[in-house]
Amino acid sequence: MIRPSALLMVCLTLLLPTAAVARLDGPLEVTKTGKVRDLAEIRSSRTLRVLVNQSRNSSGEVQGQSIGAEYHRLRAFEHYLNGRARDGQEINLKIIPKAKDQLLGALARGEGDLVAPGELLDATGAHKISSSDPIASDVPLWLVGLKGERRFTRLEQLSGRTLALTTGSAAGEAVNQINQKLALRKLPPVKVEWVDPSLAVEDVLEMVQAGIFHLTIVERPIAERWSKVLPKLRFDRQVAISEPGEEYWFVRQDASMLRASIDRFLKTYKTPSDQDVAFQRIYRRLYKVRYPLARADRQRLEKLRPVLQKHAREQGMDWLNLAALAYKESSLNPAAKSGSGPTGLMQITPSAAQRVGVNNIQTLDSNVQAGARYLALIRRKFFASPKLNERERMAFVLAAYNMGPERVQGMRAEARRRGLNPNQWFFQVERIAMEQVGMGGVSYVNSVNKYYLAFDRERDSLEPVSAKIVSRK
Repeated sequence: MIRPSALLMVCLTLLLPTAAVARLDGPLEVTKTGKVRDLAEIRSSRTLRVLVNQSRNSSGEVQGQSIGAEYHRLRAFEHYLNGRARDGQEINLKIIPKAKDQLLGALARGEGDLVAPGELLDATGAHKISSSDPIASDVPLWLVGLKGERRFTRLEQLSGRTLALTTGSAAGEAVNQINQKLALRKLPPVKVEWVDPSLAVEDVLEMVQAGIFHLTIVERPIAERWSKVLPKLRFDRQVAISEPGEEYWFVRQDASMLRASIDRFLKTYKTPSDQDVAFQRIYRRLYKVRYPLARADRQRLEKLRPVLQKHAREQGMDWLNLAALAYKESSLNPAAKSGSGPTGLMQITPSAAQRVGVNNIQTLDSNVQAGARYLALIRRKFFASPKLNERERMAFVLAAYNMGPERVQGMRAEARRRGLNPNQWFFQVERIAMEQVGMGGVSYVNSVNKYYLAFDRERDSLEPVSAKIVSRK
């Protein structure tokens, strides 16, 4: 006979919100399991295939400078292996970026030799996967908010609040545990907003600083690193989210020699004192997204909505894409001018406007018309392939709007040559852009994308019923 207390626990568990799964960009790829490559085969091939978390915090290189937290350790491991090479069998790293929740599956299928996530990653239940000795121990999860907003000291205060998390976040299971405790006290659960797949953990932190999201949870090393770049973040350390965890690298179980080499290397590795110098110099200038829906900005957007919707509809695009671009370019100011030629709401140049048949860009209507037409021209001429989904297509169009379409096409070709996905801007082709031209263009696309997502979250309030009826005609 089931005891009443046990029955109550079962019922409460069934009532808890289940963890959401972020949508994928396409169908799951079916890949046969590859042969296990241990250190001898890796040396013979002269390539160590490293599966990395695609987050720029974990793995990123900007014009030859390593700014990813794992890159320094990986390069040091490469140097360690090559210091023990025989007969000139030096190894080169091949970096393979994947979404965090896809890393262990890719390792199990033989798509890489080593997983270096740079974050807490739970391998419980992973088939034939072996973890290294801990890279970092006693790693707690920290609640992150914005300075000036309410501070939290107890788990119960999170009841009914919403956390923004990336897919694969170590906080997902911790929130489930918190909700079980809240349910026993008959308190509303913590809600999770699983963010768009184009956002990495550092993007969420930037959007918390901007006030777009209010709360998130990240590992302490990530919080401490980004606090040097995002000074408005607040860390509520008193809230015990979960027991501290440990960070690992991962290999397949049969790669015992590789695992042994990793453990020997980790025993002697020391994080360089200047590891974050380039990271801070590069990112401090760039992570400046603002809240685009403050009262004054919302009022400006409401006045601009009819003209943005009109020209977006004519070009078959989402008007909020135009709104996000306009916010990035001019802060929704139709009178904005630049000393280098771009002008108006869309900050388009006279020469670009003339390419799409608009000779006068001084009025609001013509300026938006020129901007929308020019975006449509780039899309039609360079990025019309059905292999691109609409979100990635828009990212490529924005990159081309900022850097030039021919340059972006060249980056796609280089991405294909390197084994990256040429049809995915976020975390794939953008890596080539980071290497070739720096973070400027990458930050531009990311900023517009974040403004779009901020607007899209408020779409219902930004589109009155009458406007929705008109937009469907």
